[in-house]
Amino acid sequence: MTCLNRRDLGLLVLRVGTGAVLAAHGTQKLFGWFGGGGIEGTTHAMEAMGFSPGRESAIAAGIGEAGGGALLALGLATPAAGAAAAGAMAGAVAVHAPAGFFAQSGGYEYPAFLGFTAAAIGVAGAGRYSLDHATGHVVDRPWVVAVAFLGSALAAAAVVGRREQIQSARSEAEPDPDEAP
Repeated sequence: MTCLNRRDLGLLVLRVGTGAVLAAHGTQKLFGWFGGGGIEGTTHAMEAMGFSPGRESAIAAGIGEAGGGALLALGLATPAAGAAAAGAMAGAVAVHAPAGFFAQSGGYEYPAFLGFTAAAIGVAGAGRYSLDHATGHVVDRPWVVAVAFLGSALAAAAVVGRREQIQSARSEAEPDPDEAP
């Protein structure tokens, strides 16, 4: 009889919990489940937040959260799943950053926590109680970690940078309320 490994059991609990939260948020965006806006509502929200094109941004965020979360929970393709979820959360952090750190003020505390947790699981690996382990780590190789996180970081930087440009252009185009017409 094999003794349960506490570290692997802890990774299982962390993966399933984090993955379920991310998947739920992503399905709000993609399908409108759990009171979410679905693609159309999320598209309008993304555009209002400065992400362009809005529909593609909504789909990418939804897939990053729902797909990354589901794969994390299963422990399958864990490096790519962690990187995808962390990249999606980088966009959310950028939106909430002006409100400061704490969530009660609308800050970035919650998406940062989810992003860091997803990234840590992606780097650490899924553990013994996972589909990665059951498949002989076919899609959980050291090079996958490097490629997944590099790709996610580059994509997140490009998306967040483009959003900053759009936000700057919007603020320059808006009239200053303190100036007389």
